[in-house]
Amino acid sequence: MVEIKAILIDDEQSARNVLSNLLERASTNITILDSCNNLELGVQKIKELQPNVVFLDVQMPNYAGYEIARFFDVIPFEIIFVTAYDHYAIKAFELNAIDYLVKPIDRNKLDIALKKLEHKLHQEASLVDYQALLETIKDKNYKKIVIPELGNRHIINLADIVAIEADGAYSKIHLSTKTTITTSKNLKYFENILTDERLFFRSHRTWIVNLAYIEFLNKTTLNLTLDNGTITAKISRSRISSFESNI
Repeated sequence: MVEIKAILIDDEQSARNVLSNLLERASTNITILDSCNNLELGVQKIKELQPNVVFLDVQMPNYAGYEIARFFDVIPFEIIFVTAYDHYAIKAFELNAIDYLVKPIDRNKLDIALKKLEHKLHQEASLVDYQALLETIKDKNYKKIVIPELGNRHIINLADIVAIEADGAYSKIHLSTKTTITTSKNLKYFENILTDERLFFRSHRTWIVNLAYIEFLNKTTLNLTLDNGTITAKISRSRISSFESNI
């Protein structure tokens, strides 16, 4: 059974108490690391204690729960939103939350959310083990990336990524298979994890390109043509010199 480590964030003491009691009586193996009455304290405790799930109230003073994305470049934990208003569900799914619960919390719906969470954490743990196994039997240039999309996980060869395009808070990953994956991870996330990959270049605030697929640079229109003309990316004038030195 996967161990679940949780932090509760809700400005109402009574709501935190109710949720704590429900979680303590749940069949899932869950430990409450801390309970916080505002988002700022919650963020501090998350960074300190590193839970794998946060139960997060939506409506709170100073910061709404869904503003948690402001405090993390990458969110390395699952989120279950707790709200008095059902229409906040859209915010939950924009942040790739595992689920949301409407107050007053129904015990059966909580159990369903916990089972979904447990299943997802188990899958991710298995995936890490599987990837570690692959790394031991493949050559050192064998590299993949796991991309979340609408609750699914895609395992993609880095070499198959032609370009990554910013799309608001999301990113579009253009693949050599002529398919595109939209993910809730922003471009900064990919820039951070691809910093050691010399194939990838941040050509523009909205584009990361794979240098292996570059066909043509147009300095007049500030465009990059990739993958036999199937993708046109932007390049900032200030990045041209650095780009040319990397080609």
